[in-house]
Amino acid sequence: MIDRRVAFVSLALALLTSPLVAGAQQAGKVPQIGLIRPGSPPDPFAEAFLQGLRDLGYVEGRTIAIAYRWAEGKTDRIPALAEELSRLKVEVIVTGDIQVAKRVTSTIPVVSPTMNEPVEEGLVASLARPGGHITGLSLMSPELNAKRLELLKETFPQVSRVAVLHDPRVTPADLQATEAAARTLGLHLQIFEVRSLDDLETAFVAATQARADAVHILNSSFFAANRVRIVEVVRQTQLPATYPHRLFVEAGRLMSYGPHFPDLFRRAAAYVDKILKGAHPGDLPVEQPVRFELVINLQTAQALGLSLAPTLLFQADEVIQ
Repeated sequence: MIDRRVAFVSLALALLTSPLVAGAQQAGKVPQIGLIRPGSPPDPFAEAFLQGLRDLGYVEGRTIAIAYRWAEGKTDRIPALAEELSRLKVEVIVTGDIQVAKRVTSTIPVVSPTMNEPVEEGLVASLARPGGHITGLSLMSPELNAKRLELLKETFPQVSRVAVLHDPRVTPADLQATEAAARTLGLHLQIFEVRSLDDLETAFVAATQARADAVHILNSSFFAANRVRIVEVVRQTQLPATYPHRLFVEAGRLMSYGPHFPDLFRRAAAYVDKILKGAHPGDLPVEQPVRFELVINLQTAQALGLSLAPTLLFQADEVIQ
């Protein structure tokens, strides 16, 4: 009789504690995030994303795991990298190449810190209610491209012919906004499609032969990943140029105007946090930049023999001496 009672109590305890054990195992699981970047480490934007996770209490390797995938400047590798992360069944994919991620998976949540025109590109149903598995932050890129062209004309009134570097893999909205701004400003655009470094060299030879007065670089992960080479080629032309973010200016070029990209990547961490806690990406509104910055490299201006108006320097959020 005693043995039966002991056996019954043991069985009851096992049944009662098994859900607790399973729950403890589930609670101990470290979520894995897939992070795709177009360049190579060190990457200040990837670091900003990681800092955002730290600010939310995550510790890499202990409470969260990051599956890094680096395209090393070869953005045609990104689809394969996204496929790898899909096979790993990561909890969230974080990438700027959102169209690639959309083609690879329809189930894994995708967060982009740098979407161009998410509604127009068909990535989300609306900014307020994305509705699918994709969310993140919008760059407001078309509007900012127009603004950068205005700054270029304001800074260099004599400019009339502008060589525009355009990555055709990116939404055409950027180019369309630039063309509209050029018509208003009375500028003639020379548009060059650039998909590779070979295209880059060809474009600048053609721009020089066409006697371009300045260069306008549209936003592209390929351009960002290969910014050092782009900066070298632009330097050889001795032409003033505008860029979508500060990394180009830090690498030695004249001027950038756009969102504060580290802030966008830090904010992307909050999306990941909410999704890991059970939120559906389709219910998380797409947010817009709240910080913008005009960065000017005074050293480059002096090397080009350019005299910048004090009013422009006063407007700048940062002047690199």
